[in-house]
Amino acid sequence: MTETTERLGEVLRDGDRLGTRYERRLAHPPAKVWRALTESEHLRAWFPADIVGERRAGAEIRLRFWPESVEHAEAELTEVGVDLDDPELPGRILTWEPPRVFEFLWDDEHLRFDVLEDGAGTRLLCTVWFGRPGPRGHSGTAAGYHVCLDSLRDSLDAGPGGIPDPAQIGALESRYDDLIEQTSA
Repeated sequence: MTETTERLGEVLRDGDRLGTRYERRLAHPPAKVWRALTESEHLRAWFPADIVGERRAGAEIRLRFWPESVEHAEAELTEVGVDLDDPELPGRILTWEPPRVFEFLWDDEHLRFDVLEDGAGTRLLCTVWFGRPGPRGHSGTAAGYHVCLDSLRDSLDAGPGGIPDPAQIGALESRYDDLIEQTSA
């Protein structure tokens, strides 16, 4: 997974808002990528939570953390106030345009996935506007989504992988720290 630290997301600023935009080229057709982004059976391979609720614009949803995600990030989830006995956060689908655009709120974060045809594959753009900083700051959030998108790619290519290497995550957090600092200058 040497690519993990090579394709950093772009840090975005809009007034006081901070976010990141990631681009991934995937060797799979848009319909397959769409299913991986939106269907519970595929989300488990790369995303820390299931999306529970109707898939349509305006629908209220719940994002329920997978048991293995709770186990892996128990301290961080506790620190931000997630009830480990009922580990979910509220959300709402803002845009639902299969198989092109999926946009939703997850607690106080705003995520948008644009699925673009790219020859025989897909160009995926993921834009995340951060909410309040988590225990590892905005750089931890940026690194987390970066790792999730790499896990998405890996799961599409070869099936579900394992838990990301903490050293790689630490390196990503450091790189995102630098990028975030550069954009605030």
